[in-house]
Amino acid sequence: MSSTHVSCLRASRLLSIGGGLDCRLLPISIRSMCALTEIERAKKHAAYQCAAENVTNGARIGVGSGSTVKYFVQYLKEKFHEKTLTDIVCVPTSFQTRHWLIEAGLPVSDLEQTPSLTVCIDGADEVDANLACIKGGGGCLLQEKVVQTCAEKFFVIADISKQSTVLGEKYKTLPIEVSQFAYAPVMRWIEQKLGGKCHLRNAVKKCGPIVTDNGNYIVDWEFPKSDDPNRDWNTINDTLLRLPGVLETGLFLGVAQKVYFATAKGDVTVIP
Repeated sequence: MSSTHVSCLRASRLLSIGGGLDCRLLPISIRSMCALTEIERAKKHAAYQCAAENVTNGARIGVGSGSTVKYFVQYLKEKFHEKTLTDIVCVPTSFQTRHWLIEAGLPVSDLEQTPSLTVCIDGADEVDANLACIKGGGGCLLQEKVVQTCAEKFFVIADISKQSTVLGEKYKTLPIEVSQFAYAPVMRWIEQKLGGKCHLRNAVKKCGPIVTDNGNYIVDWEFPKSDDPNRDWNTINDTLLRLPGVLETGLFLGVAQKVYFATAKGDVTVIP
């Protein structure tokens, strides 16, 4: 067994010994694992409470993407195989989510067969006081927005670190999905019209840029800093979408009914 595995087990055991453990008293290496474990616990609390309150028998469910959504899939798997949640159909927002759903033995569909959804539940990179969201850190923003738009209701699940007063307070870039052919002029146009700096998102385990499930590129726009709490994101979004080659942005504005923020202790704040 590797030393890293041993340390992970040690951190996990320490965290399980009561909720009052102060991770600041632990070595730095284990402290970082404590923090990660606490974040994962928070994600699970948010996903489970949101699902319990909003997913019912017969639901047609849009299933988002990302690390928090994995706990939502876990909830669906448990309840479906316990037969306490029946007659559901899941429409994924990404290749990865589809794979999770199939592995979980859940009924999977698409928007051709299931065009109208009861509910969509997804994570976010940042959510402000008005429930405006920045999404797309995982590169699935186009499919996420299409599925969300097909749903009657949209709920966001996140750990408390994603909560902010205004967009851009914590998450400093906006993901934008663009055509491969158009990425260079799009980056130039954005910088000319809106300022800031654009970065073509590069892959970690391959040479070159990330290619989305739809065969496109992701441009991360490092938008200009602003102290204005009333920055007009709707106008910014409209400006971006009018640029030839821009397919979608990671701005989800005015579409979330509720956001579930959770802490590692299990406290869940539901807004509004």
